[in-house]
Amino acid sequence: MSLSFERTQTVAIIGGGPGGYEAALAAAQLGADVTLVERAGVGGSAVMTDVVPSKTLIATADAAVAIAQAGDLGVQLFARGESGKPLKPEVAINLAQVNKRLLALAGQQSEDMRASLVSAGVNIIEGHGRVDDDHAVIVSTGPGGTDFDRIEADTLVVSVGASPRELQSAKPDGERILTWTQLYNMKTLPEHLIVVGSGVTGAEFASAYMNLGAKVTLISSRDRVLPGEDEDAAQVLESVFARGGMNLLPKSRAKSVVRNGDAVVVTLSDGTVVEGSHCLMAVGSIPNTAGLGLEDAGVQMTVSGHIRVNRVARTSVPNIYAAGDCTNFFPLASVASMQGRTAVFHAFGDVVIPLEKRRITANIFTAPEIATIGWGEADVAAGRVNGVVHKLPLAGNPRAKMMGITDGFVKLIARQGSGTVVGGVIVGPRASELIYPVAIAVERRLTVDQLSRVFAAYPSLTTSITDAARAMHIVDVDEPEE
Repeated sequence: MSLSFERTQTVAIIGGGPGGYEAALAAAQLGADVTLVERAGVGGSAVMTDVVPSKTLIATADAAVAIAQAGDLGVQLFARGESGKPLKPEVAINLAQVNKRLLALAGQQSEDMRASLVSAGVNIIEGHGRVDDDHAVIVSTGPGGTDFDRIEADTLVVSVGASPRELQSAKPDGERILTWTQLYNMKTLPEHLIVVGSGVTGAEFASAYMNLGAKVTLISSRDRVLPGEDEDAAQVLESVFARGGMNLLPKSRAKSVVRNGDAVVVTLSDGTVVEGSHCLMAVGSIPNTAGLGLEDAGVQMTVSGHIRVNRVARTSVPNIYAAGDCTNFFPLASVASMQGRTAVFHAFGDVVIPLEKRRITANIFTAPEIATIGWGEADVAAGRVNGVVHKLPLAGNPRAKMMGITDGFVKLIARQGSGTVVGGVIVGPRASELIYPVAIAVERRLTVDQLSRVFAAYPSLTTSITDAARAMHIVDVDEPEE
């Protein structure tokens, strides 16, 4: 769609994370005069301290597991000793080198994103931004915030992200008691890492450090890991964790975490004491919206400090939009990116498809990975959707057997009667890649029969998707023969 304006539209964006970055590119593409304000580096915390470094760490852990399990496939690693006899080497993790690499990759990703913005003509200002009114942003750029610039704009986009939640009873010190942004300062693998919180972040890091070789204890206040996710998926993950030697403590709430020299002591609400070398606090996050002047500008907020937005990322003020973890929508980097683009397209009158939570693909980067889309089995059981469920274990897949994969499954959810695919869960290696065809089926309202008729390469893990769909075949007696 080609848009034309009587004058150049202006856009001011606070925050250069995925949401702000995509908003800036979209606005520049539409010919706007764009200014982006970022205090920590283009890419924001998602690139600098969260998604990029954490998933790089997880990729390293996956490599360590692949090496350790290579013997099951007949691949043996040996070194020759002084006597000429073969010695079996151990897998060792140089955590200092791992962290150096992942931070370097994060920095390079940030620079690549910055270069893309500059190439598109976006004006980038390093500093702290806040909303002055519904058409202006104040930026403090000098040392200690002494120099100020006022940027007026037709459209404002706020994408300031969120930060790890800190508890008074477990204050991080950056050395032994850590948030997930501070893990990359460690020079050696923790002897015993205690993870408080069994949500997505806690489960991902517990999985990664276990596979890197650390002793891990996972403390969950609920009765299982990943309490908000598919129950079958959580059970698979718990089985893998237990097999890997992780100590799981369900229905346990951390009352306090204190440092004792080179150790940490976690006291649970029932009086149980757990001692370790390090503790990761993964107890949620809080939006970085304090002091931004949003309430004074008339922007409605939640009690938790999140910005209220609708399905096109618009706030209660018509020309102010928000994207990412600072909103009350869905805390994923991919969602932030889509919100950023959607906000600009809507503000400029371009074609917009409102975001729908049931069509968002999410992935948990544990080993195995857990990917989800749409309605779940719990929704069917609760009567929120009239559907049928079919689960197919990956262990029976020919390619999975070749690769030595024993854990995981494909689960499809379809509407009763029509067979329209409305949801899916995949647990297994690279589930983040395998979920895509299921996501297309949900987005395009394909039936299980339509999904099953797509050719999948043989042998491949994707054949489990077509096999699951084929097992849910809809019999229509009135369908004419060809």
